[in-house]
Amino acid sequence: MKGMVFTEFLEMVETTFSADMVDDILEDADPASGGAYTAVGIYDHQELVDMVLALAKRTGNAPTELVQAFGRHLFSVFYQRYPTFFDGVEDAFSFLAQVEDFIHPEVLKLYPDAQLPRFDCQRDGDQLEMIYHSSRHFADLAEGLIAGCAQHFKEQILIQREELSADSTRFLLTRPSTP
Repeated sequence: MKGMVFTEFLEMVETTFSADMVDDILEDADPASGGAYTAVGIYDHQELVDMVLALAKRTGNAPTELVQAFGRHLFSVFYQRYPTFFDGVEDAFSFLAQVEDFIHPEVLKLYPDAQLPRFDCQRDGDQLEMIYHSSRHFADLAEGLIAGCAQHFKEQILIQREELSADSTRFLLTRPSTP
């Protein structure tokens, strides 16, 4: 997993909790990398899982809640760092529907060694179905990113989630009907 994910997670922990909390979870998780991450490095995703579990234990927050909050945070970081990905995009569904065919290929140009999840998308009016595929089991992160996208575009979107298999999750996104 790209180091940028690790550095941003630790940044979120420091901003949300404290620098001491960052030190505490790194000590608790005892990552093989030593906890020294660079944005362009590649690290075992289990280190992030271990840090999330350490943070959950120390804060009393559910790991799912923490990972989804991180996804929302990460979406805002993506917007700040890669504003060209948002050029001409007017709503959340349009952005999300292009993740696999436009965003991921652009990410791979920047980071050829990135190991990205796959999304199969199908749009039908006020619904967007996204099937998330990844052996890393970060559907909570994907859900947080989806919610962050909706927040960014100031849209209310209902997110329904269904686990299809160990490596696949279906997200059905629905815009509320307008009266």
